[in-house]
Amino acid sequence: MGVLENLRSYKILLASASPRRRELLSRLAIDFEVAPGREVDESYPEDLPVEQVAQYLSKKKADAYRKDLAQDELLITADTVVINQGKVLGKPLNPAEASDMLRALSGHCHHVITGVSISSIDRQVSFSVETEVEFAVIENDEIEFYVNQFKPMDKAGAYGIQEWIGCMGVRAINGSFYNVMGLPLHRLYTELKNW
Repeated sequence: MGVLENLRSYKILLASASPRRRELLSRLAIDFEVAPGREVDESYPEDLPVEQVAQYLSKKKADAYRKDLAQDELLITADTVVINQGKVLGKPLNPAEASDMLRALSGHCHHVITGVSISSIDRQVSFSVETEVEFAVIENDEIEFYVNQFKPMDKAGAYGIQEWIGCMGVRAINGSFYNVMGLPLHRLYTELKNW
């Protein structure tokens, strides 16, 4: 008997352009396909508490696909945000903004929240997972090196914890490492097991 036998009747779809999420989901040893990309407006209400933004966006992404799901399809959507001093840091628009974000994170603790929605035609489960990350002080030349070499414009908060800056700059982490990468694998596996 394999793992997640309860999902054998489903075709699992991951709706994400992120290569990291694809890599992470593959680590759960389940078969899945990547859903065709769709344009999703990633705005959210200004009065939404910052802790709820990632889960709100994961549901919004699911809504863009849900009406077209087949009876046997199970869709996974996710969104990751970095929260620093009460503000949501999304993906930087350019290298200058990436450098500014990293300077703001340097020497401080911040929180990474990933919201996930698992959806079928007749059911949806949404949740979020929060991880606290503490950065050491990162010098300006180190920030410039990272931004120029790794081009983190596709990453919330302008960094990938699995990259050079995570190796040299993350002093401590409290919570799921994989959540910071973009998919809280333990919680996702538990939710899929209970589907």
